[in-house]
Amino acid sequence: MQVSDRNRESRSIAVLALVCAVLQLALAPNVGLGNGRANFALVFSACVALQSGGRRGVVAGFLAGLFFDLSTTGPIGLMAFCLSASSFALGLEERNRMAGDLASATAHFAVASFAVSLVYHLAMLLVGQADSLLDVLVFRTLPTAALTFVFFLPFDYYFSRVHVPSGPSLGGGHFSRRGV
Repeated sequence: MQVSDRNRESRSIAVLALVCAVLQLALAPNVGLGNGRANFALVFSACVALQSGGRRGVVAGFLAGLFFDLSTTGPIGLMAFCLSASSFALGLEERNRMAGDLASATAHFAVASFAVSLVYHLAMLLVGQADSLLDVLVFRTLPTAALTFVFFLPFDYYFSRVHVPSGPSLGGGHFSRRGV
């Protein structure tokens, strides 16, 4: 008899949100490269979008971005917009891209990380929190994207290898009905 746990994905997202929130508040301000800091809100929203896609990914991106905006000195709503847009783009296929496909999820995240960092820091230049375009590109965008990418890798590995997606199996399992 196969038992389906329908709340497993919700619990997994809640634990992921808690871990990323703690890391965003405790680790991100203390670990930097140049003027760049890791963005764990992006890590969270990308993990949800790559796993679930659709509305769940966009809502997670908006809420994570709002949390990021409220915990930093930047304008409120900017990161919420960036993460909503990136979650929409990452979750377009509405399938679990992370299950068993480490390279694809990593490549999609790398592009999203650079794009979100670039848009966010260009907006920071427009509101006067950055000095020049060179500062934005070299000392803020690239280090932020690189650190976020490095901190995404353990989450990517966990969700692609260790975390087994729940739900009914459509064949290809380890056991068959004929024989043992």
